[in-house]
Amino acid sequence: MANKPRKKRVKKEFFYDYTLLFIVLFLVCFGLIMLYSTSSYEANLEFGDPAYYLKKQIFATVIGIGVMVVANLVDYHILEKFATLGYVVSIVMILLVLSPIGREFNGARRWIFIGPISVQPAEIAKIALILLVAVLICKMGKGIRTWKGLGVILAIAAFPAALILLITSNLSSAIIVMGIAVLMCFVADPKYKKYILLALAVVAFAVLAVSVIVSVTEGSAGSGNYRFDRVLAWLNPEAFADDEGFQTLQALYAIGSGGIWGKGLGQSMQKLGFLPEAQNDMVFSIICEELGLFGAFCVILLFIMLIWRFMFIANNAPDLFGALLVVGVMAHFAIQVVLNIAVVTNTIPNTGITLPFISYGGTSILFLLAEIGIVLNVASQIQIRD
Repeated sequence: MANKPRKKRVKKEFFYDYTLLFIVLFLVCFGLIMLYSTSSYEANLEFGDPAYYLKKQIFATVIGIGVMVVANLVDYHILEKFATLGYVVSIVMILLVLSPIGREFNGARRWIFIGPISVQPAEIAKIALILLVAVLICKMGKGIRTWKGLGVILAIAAFPAALILLITSNLSSAIIVMGIAVLMCFVADPKYKKYILLALAVVAFAVLAVSVIVSVTEGSAGSGNYRFDRVLAWLNPEAFADDEGFQTLQALYAIGSGGIWGKGLGQSMQKLGFLPEAQNDMVFSIICEELGLFGAFCVILLFIMLIWRFMFIANNAPDLFGALLVVGVMAHFAIQVVLNIAVVTNTIPNTGITLPFISYGGTSILFLLAEIGIVLNVASQIQIRD
């Protein structure tokens, strides 16, 4: 008997996105540098330690990198089993803000303390929703193309979004949660007509709301409602220079004074007690002041490259679930970056939203790095074809 020829074993090669990893690590390091530059003056005044905010952020970053490594190594398909549990846990944690472990800072009750660790439940809700929506779209199949399918997803997203808005008064996070769900459905559905109608309805509602606020408060110094006053301050910040428009005006002064090349790293004047929450929501204005429009453009370019890598990985993901996870993360980053820059430049009313990897916030950077770990995990399972 003639020996049968042995089949050659084809060695499978898998992709790893070093470009994405480099961009993320660069943004994290740049964020730490800008955080120290922005917060050192205020930290020294309040805590007697210029590096107070920096130390806390480094601690959260180190933990976040560890979580990112674990998420990168563990097969992302395992997450499918915990999607519903994660959603329920996120709802419970939002409700815990009302409990004794909830804490209030700067007039907003948005944190819970588990021992010495503070957690912002809204950040947990974002990643939990990404997982659940990805699972549901995969199970629905073509059902997502119907109004009923879209309605189910939006209802599931609207529940935590409503809790975030009502309990924590965090409008920006509620917008992000809903935006993530809509964009994930939009990518999964080839029929775009319903999304165009939905976008037109949202724009019409926003225009109507602004018109009503302006007409109701016409001739008065303010509405008595801080959200309404923020809309009025957006339209005319000088009229609210001592109140809701103060932060916006100071941010615009910082951007304008930076010019093209900036005053130099660490040379900002607005961070010296003039611009409130400079290390949080308004860090982009300090980037403009110290590094100029050139530095701001470079930061925006880095985020564009980050979104581009997300798109590349989503297009080449080994399955629909992996692609949807990456799309959800991409939606989260894109919406948050656009909203932050729009707020700082007074393109939209002030909603209090952070810039990913750069603004101060331990919970934020921890879960952002966890999301990056999931994306890297999906990327690592892309098979390279000869």
